[in-house]
Amino acid sequence: MGMTLTQKILARHAGQESCRQGDLIEASLDLLLGNDITTPPAIDVFYQAGFEKVFDTAKIALVPDHFAPNKDIKSAEQCKKMRQFAKDQKIVHYFEQGREDMGVEHVILPDNGLVLPGDCIIGADSHTCTYGALGAFSTGVGSTDLACAMAAGTTWFRVPSAIRVELKGKLPRYCSGKDVILYLIGKIGVDGALYRSLEFSGEGVAELSMTDRLTICNMAIECGAKNGIFPVDEKTIAYLKEHVKGEFTIPEDLQADADADYDETVTIDLSELSPMVSFPHLPSNTHAVGTFDRVDIDQVVIGSCTNGRIEDMRKAAAVLRGRQVADGIRAIVLPGSQRVYKQCLEEGLLSIFIDAGCVVSAPTCGPCLGGHMGVLAKGERCVSTTNRNFVGRMGHKESEVYLAGVEVAAASAVMGYIASPEELAPIS
Repeated sequence: MGMTLTQKILARHAGQESCRQGDLIEASLDLLLGNDITTPPAIDVFYQAGFEKVFDTAKIALVPDHFAPNKDIKSAEQCKKMRQFAKDQKIVHYFEQGREDMGVEHVILPDNGLVLPGDCIIGADSHTCTYGALGAFSTGVGSTDLACAMAAGTTWFRVPSAIRVELKGKLPRYCSGKDVILYLIGKIGVDGALYRSLEFSGEGVAELSMTDRLTICNMAIECGAKNGIFPVDEKTIAYLKEHVKGEFTIPEDLQADADADYDETVTIDLSELSPMVSFPHLPSNTHAVGTFDRVDIDQVVIGSCTNGRIEDMRKAAAVLRGRQVADGIRAIVLPGSQRVYKQCLEEGLLSIFIDAGCVVSAPTCGPCLGGHMGVLAKGERCVSTTNRNFVGRMGHKESEVYLAGVEVAAASAVMGYIASPEELAPIS
């Protein structure tokens, strides 16, 4: 029996010819990630365990993005602790606020060329699975795991089984990778892929942009998956050539075997999808726009590690250009990185957002987790392009979060209720 793509990557990093689901392996790591919430406790464990030096100063990335720019004294202390650790340990990839390469972690690591096909990556953040879009095995871990891996350069895994997600067709207008993953989560449930790989394949893969793929893999964890992963194709290579500095190589045989063992196959015809919305309080509570009664809203958030890339900003601007955010609606736009922010400035997108009545924020995770810059009050409703809508996720436990793609979010800001861009009146 052959191996899945994930199993091939794990076997290679464990120094084995093969591995099977359920095997316990110790794998070498190509990149480790921590942020300002998860790294401070990892630093405590690192030193309490008697470790003195990290295994490789160039294979650790530390990103202060969740409560940064700092919202209060405690968050300032957390960032200071991580900043000092990075200085003491001579961490190469420490991303300070304001730098051109800085931003939300899962936007900047691929864009800065730190992720390569065939890599084995862990991060002390559950959405580290984003990097599977580039053909890497990438998954989230806890702070203790991060601490030990920073010292050893390895960690252990139980090799996951896999679900093959076969994509066919082409996405219709106003649909994107966000709608693909929301549809899939709605279909299989929040635990439908529990500790399994989501391996995407089929002719429809070629129809998806890298932004679509990054969004899809970002939310693989929302149906319990250990990781999500796409095959490497021409679009992947073009993205790598744009973002990786210097030469890079792609491991041989970086594809699933024809006789790989999958638990099941889920087929999605992209052409049949509609813009999707996940109602509170689970990402799996999905509904197609136009199939539910009017839902009035108070706030819209466009951005995050899920939908904060330049393509997302362009889509939002295309909807908002020449239009106004509805009275009583707060619309917050967060470019995913300083580079995206600057590109928005150069392309005139920031003016479109501001003229429409939006707040434009520095790159941050703040609103997504109810941390700052967009916290909801009791009874308020928000349409958000983020990745979770659990109880109290963005603020008060009696607030509500509705997950959607960028164009639905932008249209909803204009209409004052959850809406499709098709509902917008023509601009005179």
